[in-house]
Amino acid sequence: MNLPLANRAGLASAPRVVVKVGSSSLTDADGGLDLAALRHLVQVLAARRARGQQVVLVSSGAIAAAIIPLGLGGKPRDLATAQAAASVGQGLLMARYTEAFAGHGQRVGQVLLTAEDLIRRQHHVNAQRALERLLALGVVPIVNENDAVATDEIRFGDNDRLAALVSHLLRADALVLLTDVDGLYDGPPERPGTRRIPLVTSPEGLAGVEVTGRGSAIGTGGMVTKLDAASIATASGIPTILTAAGDVAAALAGDDVGTWFAATGRRKSTRRLWLAHATRSHGRVVLDDGAVRAVAQDKRSLLAAGVADVEGEFEAGDPVELVGTDGQVVARGLVAYSSAEVRAMKGKTSARLRAESGQDHPRPVVHRDDLVEVVGRRR
Repeated sequence: MNLPLANRAGLASAPRVVVKVGSSSLTDADGGLDLAALRHLVQVLAARRARGQQVVLVSSGAIAAAIIPLGLGGKPRDLATAQAAASVGQGLLMARYTEAFAGHGQRVGQVLLTAEDLIRRQHHVNAQRALERLLALGVVPIVNENDAVATDEIRFGDNDRLAALVSHLLRADALVLLTDVDGLYDGPPERPGTRRIPLVTSPEGLAGVEVTGRGSAIGTGGMVTKLDAASIATASGIPTILTAAGDVAAALAGDDVGTWFAATGRRKSTRRLWLAHATRSHGRVVLDDGAVRAVAQDKRSLLAAGVADVEGEFEAGDPVELVGTDGQVVARGLVAYSSAEVRAMKGKTSARLRAESGQDHPRPVVHRDDLVEVVGRRR
């Protein structure tokens, strides 16, 4: 396994990078696709690919691409129209990318993902295999969330987080987040006296930094989502650079542009990262104090005897949050039973379950292998 890049200078020779570009960087003043911006990005990435380095592009812009052709007048507010726009716009967006990369003698491949593709074991294995094969064939994968079918319950919510997860899936050497500002500032960039932060070496380095959560009128993300993505990537050993789309060439050359987030952790199990970051929980299982200790401290499976309550409705295999009686989240995992079954089992010892079911070894409610600890947060 390659060690994380020590600094931004290593980007110039990094064998594999994931580049994410947001809708705001690909649209013009009328809300349509900015072909000049798209072609500039492609030119930079194609040059890198021509040198033998691998590039994966995570691109927003499908919905934006359909706004003018469909006469919508702005970003759709309802899910059905957004899905329809994504269906139309994704084809338009890919046509532009295919044409632009073809001008440099290169091929692209479309990969559409939903959160379900990265939390179900076989799904994420298939996604990984497909992306790796595309790269081996010399193709530039272009990844986007499958907005045409994704619902609020199974969405990543923004492509920043998707890009961080794809970076981990592919064991990329770095993640490049392109946006419409030239880096992270210590306050609102428009405020006089604010300064660009060139380097962040730990989460503590962000203390006191003022950021906003709102994205542009076209995009879904804001600076908060980009910092979340950087946190996911760097905590799993992948350094990240945040910079303006217009500075992509300088960033990939290792120049002092944007903000460099140094890797802070080691590579994690892919599945555990998905459980921690790619899931939207379908319900909550409330644990008694003993079960909280067993799961959070002793790293053990959750047994029915430790279940105090069940909230929400879910099916076997769904992601759920495990919380203490105080409402604090202690873990997330894939539950082995439906919510109705867990309600019927709660508080019962393994011996009692064996007697009732006739099974020699009743499955845990959530097995240790399907659990990941989560930094506690309240409802």
